[in-house]
Amino acid sequence: MNPLLDDPSLGEFFRLNGLPQPQPHVRLDDYWQGLAWQQRDLGGWTLDSLADALVSFMAARNDPAGSPVRLCSLQILAGQAKDGTPETQDLNFLPGDVVCIVGPTGSGKSRLLADIECLAQGDTPSRRRVLVNGLEPDPEWRFSSEARLVAQITQNMNFVMDLCVGDFLCLHAESRRLDDPRAAADRVLAAAVDMAGEPFAAGTPLTQLSGGQSRALMIADAALLSPKPIVLIDEIENAGVDRNRALRLFVEKGKIVLLSTHDPLLALSGSRRLVIRNGAIAKVVEASPEDRRYAEELARLDRGMATLREAIRRGQAPAEVWPGLGF
Repeated sequence: MNPLLDDPSLGEFFRLNGLPQPQPHVRLDDYWQGLAWQQRDLGGWTLDSLADALVSFMAARNDPAGSPVRLCSLQILAGQAKDGTPETQDLNFLPGDVVCIVGPTGSGKSRLLADIECLAQGDTPSRRRVLVNGLEPDPEWRFSSEARLVAQITQNMNFVMDLCVGDFLCLHAESRRLDDPRAAADRVLAAAVDMAGEPFAAGTPLTQLSGGQSRALMIADAALLSPKPIVLIDEIENAGVDRNRALRLFVEKGKIVLLSTHDPLLALSGSRRLVIRNGAIAKVVEASPEDRRYAEELARLDRGMATLREAIRRGQAPAEVWPGLGF
């Protein structure tokens, strides 16, 4: 593949990736040969990866919606446990579902999330198969980063870009070809600050965000700007974000959310709980009215803990904000 780099819209690709603008009528091979080794190596580029990125960029430009498919259902066909014992049931998820994954550390929760992320086709240790709208997924959805259907949020997320929050969000909004990128960026920022607990501004450098602020920004970005219809969340209970607000944001946008958690409040907030043992789905628990009542009470206690935490940070005595606790 040796395309001519004359399309004016490619200028944005090179600007966003910190690469020099190509000269008129130059082809990709010649452009690559003219790059300094620092631009190749420090950017992590190869000729093939640069060509793939250009193809993906042009595809995204030609498809403003960004999502390769309208997701109506996601199915997981039973695989096997770590010892080879067959799983006993298939699963079906619909837009707006929030499904919690629970089990001891090492039980296989992350393996299930990884199977969904790669749209496994019996080619992972679990032997599970994932169907999109009842069909085997297009290979491009599995292996192209731009075409993938899944966004993943973990506790281990850090920024290395030398940008402020507002510029980062505007660049993402512009890449989605939205009519008003600045307004879209402002909505994401407002949602992120609402979840984070620690306020930050559009002018805050990304590298100065705390762990909780970073996660809140990525959650808001995934909910409001990302076209990916499936969101996987791996243990965000200690990420310093308002967990219920985060889940509501995804549900409002019709995302399928699967979250791995040890937090009882989160575990009781979903429509179902998948209990993982020995690498397999051992049990599926449908949320009951009693579960909802427990979740409401836990949420009340959680709000009290958040108020107490903030008061202690300000130097107040616990009894000033939670006098009923007493000892």
